[in-house]
Amino acid sequence: MFWDNHMHSNFSGDSKAEPIDMINAARAKKLRGITFTDHMDLDYPPKYGFFELDPYSYYEAQHRLAIEQSNDSFTVLTGIELGIQPHIAADIYKVAKDIPFDFIIGSTHLIDKQDPYFDTFWESGDAKQLLTRYYECVLENISAFTDFDTVAHLDYAFRYAKDPKVKEDTHQPYFEIVDEILNKIIKMDKSLEINTGGLRKGLANPNPALSIVKRYHELGGKMITLGADAHEPAHVAADFEKLPDMLNTCGFKEFMVYKNRKPEAYPL
Repeated sequence: MFWDNHMHSNFSGDSKAEPIDMINAARAKKLRGITFTDHMDLDYPPKYGFFELDPYSYYEAQHRLAIEQSNDSFTVLTGIELGIQPHIAADIYKVAKDIPFDFIIGSTHLIDKQDPYFDTFWESGDAKQLLTRYYECVLENISAFTDFDTVAHLDYAFRYAKDPKVKEDTHQPYFEIVDEILNKIIKMDKSLEINTGGLRKGLANPNPALSIVKRYHELGGKMITLGADAHEPAHVAADFEKLPDMLNTCGFKEFMVYKNRKPEAYPL
């Protein structure tokens, strides 16, 4: 029975979903549990949107709901998705230290103050150079802030590339820096997220691509987490039925669910 460990509700700036509707969708899909991971992206450019969050009131509200809605057959956990940038590391370290989240996702959404979700990013330079810089930012970010449990949607920027050819291979043209990132994740004893949002957005692979997931396993990576990155009830656990076969071919037979910041293994 699956858990969806990456989802957003109306606490996130880009979702209008009521938390109870996400819970009910997960129950309808017979999930074993879910983890709310609403966005906190400090110093996110206002021209793109608003992703700041009062993490204290968020935790209080979501944790209260989690207690009310959990039972022996279904569990709701409370996490957060922290957008990392080196200059805000001290601020997000404080959030991670102060609040007893079950699970913390570490994400890179910005490349030098630009989000690849928007066309302006792709208009600012050569696609391969921009994507190399994206991976460099991921490495810089997970070096500057280490109090997370999983690295989210590792090849996130490729979702929004305008050139279809660029999307075809998120690994080999960048294999040296991808290996650096994967080795660092392994050395820090963190998980790698398998994010089915890529499939939902028309890619042939989840994020990251299966070649990256396989390489992670070859290098000694043992822990993965699963998330659909849902922002509405219809997308809860989207495409999860494809994951066992995909991940078995990469060497994985289990996934992790973090409770009180500690991983527990569940079979795929």
